[in-house]
Amino acid sequence: MAGSMTTRRGVLAGGGAMLAAGAAGLSASAAPSRDAAPGSDPRFHLGLVTYNVAKDWDFATLLKILPEAGAAAVELRTTHAHGIEPSLSASQRAEVRQRAADAGLTIVSLGSVCEFHSADPAVVRENIATCRQFVDLARDIGAQGVKVRPNGFPDGVDPEKTLAQIGAALRECGSYAADHGVEIWLEVHGRGTQEPENIRKIMEQCIHPAVGANWNSNPTDVKEGSVRQAFAMLRPYLKSCHINELWGSYPYREFSRLLREANYDRYTLCEVGTPVKAEDGLLFLRCYRGLWRELARG
Repeated sequence: MAGSMTTRRGVLAGGGAMLAAGAAGLSASAAPSRDAAPGSDPRFHLGLVTYNVAKDWDFATLLKILPEAGAAAVELRTTHAHGIEPSLSASQRAEVRQRAADAGLTIVSLGSVCEFHSADPAVVRENIATCRQFVDLARDIGAQGVKVRPNGFPDGVDPEKTLAQIGAALRECGSYAADHGVEIWLEVHGRGTQEPENIRKIMEQCIHPAVGANWNSNPTDVKEGSVRQAFAMLRPYLKSCHINELWGSYPYREFSRLLREANYDRYTLCEVGTPVKAEDGLLFLRCYRGLWRELARG
């Protein structure tokens, strides 16, 4: 997503009075409670996707800012400044794992762009091979999941055939991932493929316990102001969540209630589309966490 670099003024204006109120008096380092009663801290936790907020932050900056901001988990999107890629050597991978542990940062997932919808079988095989490389990297640095995605329906191909093809590729990747103690998370993404009913069809084609859905907070989730219908479709498969502008029109308070009702105890990962300068990162994430905690109270 394009946009100007977020500034301190933009951070505060974007959240408005609600953002400031949510942040006031809340300790950024407070650990979430296991009590999911209304009004209490939720069982799920806040983290960050480096796309696009932190795409220009190096790994040392992530290690410093995220734990201090109380968002001490990260999905590392490929091609970003952190440089955590399958090309790393064994010793470099070990160093990444140790540095994250020392800093108190959980590398929860790797944000690959592997996709399996192409009408060209060679392209699909190439993406499966790349996904395996990310699985190996995830295992070596201690990440739980590898995020993959569909990216729309190819022209001239029966959509049902494409959904079945994606499901079969995911099953193959899931089998490899399970053997390495890693999961595969399918992002709810792509023109047409992001419709919740299509993601559910892919999951039903895949049927592998190591493969699940990555909620993406798309406008297409919302029907008559509610995400309840979409959530019901994907709840059995939910393994990760991307959240974005909490101050926008997406019904995040309802979404948080649905997560509570589902006893979801993983991560909701901030994926705001505008880059933030590293010097503004701590302020941005503290404010974001304040609003997140307010909405997550149910």
